[in-house]
Amino acid sequence: MINHKSVMVVMPAFRAAMTLEKTWNALPHDIVDSVLVVDDASDDNTVQIARTLGAEVVTHPSNRGYGANQKTCYQTALEHGADIIVMVHPDYQYEPRLVTAMAAMIESEVYDFVLGSRILGGKARQSGMPLWKYIANRMLTAIENLLLGAKLSEYHSGYRAYSAKLLKQIHWQSNSDDFVFDNQLLVQVILGGYAIGEISVPTKYFAEASSINLPRSIQYGVGVLYTSVLGFLQRTGLYQHALFNRH
Repeated sequence: MINHKSVMVVMPAFRAAMTLEKTWNALPHDIVDSVLVVDDASDDNTVQIARTLGAEVVTHPSNRGYGANQKTCYQTALEHGADIIVMVHPDYQYEPRLVTAMAAMIESEVYDFVLGSRILGGKARQSGMPLWKYIANRMLTAIENLLLGAKLSEYHSGYRAYSAKLLKQIHWQSNSDDFVFDNQLLVQVILGGYAIGEISVPTKYFAEASSINLPRSIQYGVGVLYTSVLGFLQRTGLYQHALFNRH
């Protein structure tokens, strides 16, 4: 809890058995009130480990996708009355200790949304980000900033913090059940005029860290471009899409 505002960490999990405990141990439990693990039908012992650690666990009986996992995360967090929701991937790729800083930025009410950026600080390549991913990240980010009239350092980080107020107003329930969910939600935040903060986040790349392969990455990139074009049309008033309506 930070200044009487409750903090929930949500973890969208799939085959996270090898890294979940390490991620849990690095969380700032002095300010985190609860941890929710949503398991997307893993075929390892992710669920058992999460329960042993003391996390609240919700399971999907079948694999529904990364976006669908997040939908369960956020819906459950709102049902529990969390004031600040921080998404932390359980693969230990993003530094969990920075939950404190990200949650504090939301608590200040200066920001509605905080993005943990791998690009700020200029250490992405030194941290092991593959060259092709780095180039794709920079190219897509430049295009998105141009189309959406924003100036973010990147759009593709999975380390994010939200105010409950924002999640109650954004129409994220209609977003994709796949990886482009993240991008759709960020475009919704931008077009909604919400205050966005960024923080530099060290990132680790190793065999157990989750990653999508090249074909899925290409599919994601196409989805990002499509979402950005829709966002541009919405921003310029040329076309209104239901995805960007508020509740």
